[in-house]
Amino acid sequence: MAKETSFEKLFKRLEEIVQEMEGEELQLEKSLTLFEEGVKLSETLRQQLSKAEQKITELVGKLEKD
Repeated sequence: MAKETSFEKLFKRLEEIVQEMEGEELQLEKSLTLFEEGVKLSETLRQQLSKAEQKITELVGKLEKD
């Protein structure tokens, strides 16, 4: 199984993509490539956040039972 990239690294890359797209006049193909990468990163980050939220909910539930 491939090691997951850290949330922080993925988020930093997403920020870089946004800055690049906002700061430069890019050719259409480059813009589409960056946009596609950003969408994939965004989905991966959303999944990681969802897993973290689920874990927090489980931990809080355990604390409330004790």
